[in-house]
Amino acid sequence: MTALAPVSWGTTYAVTTELLPPGHPLFAGLMRALPAGLLALAVTRVLPREDWWWKAAVLGTLNIGLFFPLLFLAAERLPGGVAATLGAAQPLIVAALAVVVLHERPRLWRLAWGVAGVVGVGLVVLGPGARLDAVGVLAGLGGTAVMAGGVVLTKRWGRPEGVGPLALAGWQLTVGGLLLLPLTLAFEGVPQRIDAGAVGGYLWLGGMGGLIAYTVWFRGVGRLPVGASAPLVLLSPLVAALVGVALDESLTLTQTLGFVLALAALLAAQFNSPPLPGRSTRERPAAEERTRGERVREEQGSGERV
Repeated sequence: MTALAPVSWGTTYAVTTELLPPGHPLFAGLMRALPAGLLALAVTRVLPREDWWWKAAVLGTLNIGLFFPLLFLAAERLPGGVAATLGAAQPLIVAALAVVVLHERPRLWRLAWGVAGVVGVGLVVLGPGARLDAVGVLAGLGGTAVMAGGVVLTKRWGRPEGVGPLALAGWQLTVGGLLLLPLTLAFEGVPQRIDAGAVGGYLWLGGMGGLIAYTVWFRGVGRLPVGASAPLVLLSPLVAALVGVALDESLTLTQTLGFVLALAALLAAQFNSPPLPGRSTRERPAAEERTRGERVREEQGSGERV
């Protein structure tokens, strides 16, 4: 389920370049975040409590308010392959932040497979004609860093008791959208022309790529080890490459090998991660109940014999 989020995010590059009006990354981020966040708040009717007001503000700023405009800026100024390769570095940043924030021991295999994932994605999406734009590269690296920070803090803070992932996604999308609203009005404004294709693109990015994707993503980040959830973002550039194939592009032998290497890195992260913390706790009550039942039956049997 968690993998559905980066799969949907892999369509962002094609939607941005093919459907959305150019030169409006802030407006694109606003349309992706604020309507979806307000809809989630209307559905759940749950607001943050106590210290979750500032925690939701921090997570919303990292995951939405900063990440969205940087993502769209990188998608506009860089070829999709270059932007996707920069995003593939996120597992490495998450691994470094996990040592500092989550106090996890550094694991050599995690760093090695993280590097392998970046190399694999690079082989898939980079070509000899890839051009580098300094602003685009900085935006791509900045977006990757802030989302990595959001992943680690989401794992550290979890969710407040009684609050579902839809409400958590709604808080962050709303915070990010409210942050982008004055910036959009001040620096970009509304595009002069929004055609039917752009409307469809905004609906897709705000619905499947926004509300639905972030709901399953936050649910998964809370349940999965951080070493297993972070490498799932490798699916985003791989899906972007498959979308390109669907648009009459083709994969060379080198790209195919890179595809296999990136998938191997993703799967290795799942198999080498520690077990889910909730699994043992879910199984323990059932085992204790069986033991208690056997003890009661034995005591009843001994009483009958007496």
